[in-house]
Amino acid sequence: MRTRRTTAAATALTAAVALLLSGCGGSDAADAKDGDRIAGADAGTETGSATPSASAADDGIERPQIRLPSDVRNVFEGARTGDAKKDAVLADNERRINSIDEAITVDAKKYPALQFYSKGDALMSAASYIKSFRDEARSFTGTTRYYDREVTFLKDGAASVTYCMDATQTYPKDRGTGKVDRSVKASPSDYVFYSTRLERNSEGVWQTATVSSTEAAEQCM
Repeated sequence: MRTRRTTAAATALTAAVALLLSGCGGSDAADAKDGDRIAGADAGTETGSATPSASAADDGIERPQIRLPSDVRNVFEGARTGDAKKDAVLADNERRINSIDEAITVDAKKYPALQFYSKGDALMSAASYIKSFRDEARSFTGTTRYYDREVTFLKDGAASVTYCMDATQTYPKDRGTGKVDRSVKASPSDYVFYSTRLERNSEGVWQTATVSSTEAAEQCM
């Protein structure tokens, strides 16, 4: 029930990025209701813990807080590989996904995590995706599953992360009324395969630099 296809022009994307990073009205995410969950706080299983994980607490990085509504849940499989470096890459991959979903589902003044975990083409891609929801005054609710996640380190020091997304348990939500359309049926396009490139910045954050996706991906079904 979620699609990543967009057709926004480059100028519109630039404006969208500026809007999302500098503020787009509404209440601040820090003032979210107590029932909201802090996404990515326990990177490695699913969003929903308000207690920072050991990896988040021990890396010395001051990270922006991410909050998702209580009706939005991301489940990440295979986060513990036994390789600390790979786990760090997967954790920042999760946080990027959560930062995008926060910008879609939470009415906040700013979304600092969006730029914290994305850059370049990936940031523009995220803005395009978010803008598609805003233009149609819609959001979503439900559970999204991320699985078959693999990390490969490249010769130039970057990392490649590939993974599948299953959005069959998510439903469209009207941003204005809050009404959820549960009549929408799951379809092959809800299974998406992603190939991403992450680059480690000077702060030690693995930022996603490029993203490509394939909807109705057979390897994800």
